[in-house]
Amino acid sequence: MCGIVGFIGKERKDNTVEKMLTVQAYRGPDDRGVFVEKINNVYVHLGHNRLSIQDLSSHGHQPFISDCREYIIVFNGEVYNFKTIREELEKLGYKFVSESDTEVILYAYKAWGMECLEKFIGMFAFSILDKKLNKMFLVRDRAGVKPLYYYANGSEFIFSSELKSFHEHPAFKKELNKEVLPYYFQFGYIPSAYTIFKHTHKLESGHYLEFDIQHLTFEITKYWSVDEHYVAEKFDKSETEILDDLETLLTDAVEQRMVSDVPVGVFLSGGYDSSLVTALLSKNRDRKLHTYTIGFQDKKYNEAEHAKSIAKHFATEHTEHYVSKKEMLEKVETLPFYYDEPFGDSSAIPTMIVSELAKKDVTVALSADGGDEAFCGYSKYFFLQKFSNIFSSSFKKSMLKTALNSFSKNSIESVNNILPKNLKQANIRDKYSKFKRAVNADSLGDMFLQASSYVDSKEVERFLKVMKDQELYRNFSMSEQKAFMDEMMRVDYKTFMVDDVLTKVDRATMSVSLEGREPLLDHRIVEYMARVPVSMKYKNNQGKYLARQILYKHIPQAMIDKPKAGFQIPLQEWLESDLRHLVEKYLDSSRMDDEIFDLEEIERIKKELFLGNPTNVSKVWFIIMYEMWKEKWF
Repeated sequence: MCGIVGFIGKERKDNTVEKMLTVQAYRGPDDRGVFVEKINNVYVHLGHNRLSIQDLSSHGHQPFISDCREYIIVFNGEVYNFKTIREELEKLGYKFVSESDTEVILYAYKAWGMECLEKFIGMFAFSILDKKLNKMFLVRDRAGVKPLYYYANGSEFIFSSELKSFHEHPAFKKELNKEVLPYYFQFGYIPSAYTIFKHTHKLESGHYLEFDIQHLTFEITKYWSVDEHYVAEKFDKSETEILDDLETLLTDAVEQRMVSDVPVGVFLSGGYDSSLVTALLSKNRDRKLHTYTIGFQDKKYNEAEHAKSIAKHFATEHTEHYVSKKEMLEKVETLPFYYDEPFGDSSAIPTMIVSELAKKDVTVALSADGGDEAFCGYSKYFFLQKFSNIFSSSFKKSMLKTALNSFSKNSIESVNNILPKNLKQANIRDKYSKFKRAVNADSLGDMFLQASSYVDSKEVERFLKVMKDQELYRNFSMSEQKAFMDEMMRVDYKTFMVDDVLTKVDRATMSVSLEGREPLLDHRIVEYMARVPVSMKYKNNQGKYLARQILYKHIPQAMIDKPKAGFQIPLQEWLESDLRHLVEKYLDSSRMDDEIFDLEEIERIKKELFLGNPTNVSKVWFIIMYEMWKEKWF
């Protein structure tokens, strides 16, 4: 795992490259390299911070220059099947000086051009300078595990693993992109391909950018999309055949991600996905697997005891750490620096802490993100699927709305507390609010949009003066002709997973120079699962049906079946007490921009929170995170 930067301009700026690398040095503290060369009257600059994972020797130094000096690469990530590709290249006559996947990527490009991407299994963001073609290519992996940003203003083109490096370049203009704010305050993240700045974009997952150095122009190409696999014909296979195929794929995916010249561990939450990864890795292993989890003293948020029992069952070398409130609160102040743009997912805080815990022993940690989107795991899928069946009946819809409106958040939580363990829902207040909004939607697509929102778009309109741009919702578009459950998983894979979950994990792990790997995001798994009939993904009123069946082969069912919890923190309680000073400071209307916010509404929101009245705590947190970001970077 590393950090890459680069730019093309009319002046040579060696010092600028160094500054861009320094500000994100934690992404790769083991080595640094810079390449600068004049091509067609412009200077091409490439820079690399290295976290040594494969080939720890100096042969893995980047920027890596080919033997003929016509191809140069800077690379962040891992191509797990690089040894197989290397063998293929050696048969074609290629000679290698290192044991790194970086050199394999470069010569794979030399041999096959951009078609080489079809061969790669991994997570990656890289840039290749092709001096023969006078072009530079930027590439991002299929799932979007590794980030890649670019800025273009006509005369300068800049790219980086993180936005913060752009601030070190004199050509970068910090112009606020107000059009993304309604989206951020609704979902807590900014959607690809947009960023918080004008003229600045995320390269979308499964895309590459081709920059023409002679004409200073570029075009973007989509080389992979999950969409094409969801529209493919569904498998006509038995459940047994599908389970056999899937276990083979999963086993290969997790084993490939153990390839490393440094120690590897696993984040273990005790949920289905992390337990499945742990189970598959524990088979036929000579050395004990290292697993890591964090716990909370408040039993309502604590998953550590369950994770410990899973670790004991698989006989892992388990490390747990009970987090103090002080540790958690200290992390809040660091969020604007590491996340670069407004980011509202508060689970970033415990993710940073568990990364810090693992880094004491290992340099690589496997995470189980992507399982919900691939295997059908989110409870909203099940609720919305059931509701969609009565969506066409105005009478049934009206009855459901009446029933829902008869419950308050407090009463729904009381009912949830007395339910049997197998029916109890974690984070019920938030889920209830989302579902209640979804019931009032006019279409299936809008229903899913509302259930995926932390703040109602109409609520956002009350405190935000900026008008929303419907183009921002393009990745949320759904087909009414396709299975609704499939459509929800497909859309989440392209939106929430990339711009929230993967952003959260990348910045959290990289903040402590830890490489995070995502075996369930192996593209072969999602391609396969996209073609599995919905009836096998959600069966017997159970999500993740297939993943469960595989896991049950390795662990007693009663030991693992429990409500999904996720990484939660007591945000409401904090904002009313320990973090009250942040509310008072950052929701102070005298310091806020009255061209963006309705200041009277901001004061009402703050007063409502302090009076203890029911309020949307995500709304308050998103405003704080925006204002803290603005104070840090704008």
